[in-house]
Amino acid sequence: MIELKDFSMGYGGRVLLEGVATSFRRGELTALIGRNGTGKSTLLRALAGLNTGYSGDILIEGKPLRKTSVPQLARTVAFVSTARTRVPDMRAADTVALGRAPYTNWIGRMQDQDREAVGKALEAVGMSAFASRTLDSMSDGECQRVMIARALAQDTPVILLDEPTSFLDMPSRYELASLLQTLAHEEGKCIIFSTHEVEIATRMSDTVALIDPPHLIHEGSKLFVENRHLDRLFSTCHSSPYGAGHPEHGSGK
Repeated sequence: MIELKDFSMGYGGRVLLEGVATSFRRGELTALIGRNGTGKSTLLRALAGLNTGYSGDILIEGKPLRKTSVPQLARTVAFVSTARTRVPDMRAADTVALGRAPYTNWIGRMQDQDREAVGKALEAVGMSAFASRTLDSMSDGECQRVMIARALAQDTPVILLDEPTSFLDMPSRYELASLLQTLAHEEGKCIIFSTHEVEIATRMSDTVALIDPPHLIHEGSKLFVENRHLDRLFSTCHSSPYGAGHPEHGSGK
């Protein structure tokens, strides 16, 4: 589904990934982990077509991402960032409806199938009762669920999520991971999410991808644990490749 070929990326002369070759398949949930500042957000944004500062190729269903049109990309990849969305007076249902933009007619008018998709997305994340609530009246966790619902309404085969559990309590984190797992397995989606929750990454995901500059170690979760790759994550000899002034340094991304 997503394939990296001789993929490299960096920042300010520092190499984060070099010569990476791996693939992420349909029907699998992948957890992306790594120390602060190693480029998890940067990689996700590259996969979403929002960051072109890389060399090599990103292929989606065999087609180079660089050659994919914006409309086609919007029907293929949905991206959920960590940004806190607080648009005054904007209802949850209207926010989720934005995910239907790639499918509405030329004036953006919602059809019955679009409204149905919005309702199903809100239900999937447990936010049906909040459909008429405005974003500025919700907690961070509730807003995060709405943004995930928007990605679900977009109905893409690929969903990328940057720290989706950031604002959730522990039970809700596992609940969300279970939802992502279900979407990947039952709907055949390719889902990649970054996280600092190592237990969720290894227990709930099908594969784990660890950024350990300049390498990306990507294996099935069971094999990943057996090969003791987590030792790389907790090793004190590693340090952030960014300086203290960089926005990713110590940001948890």
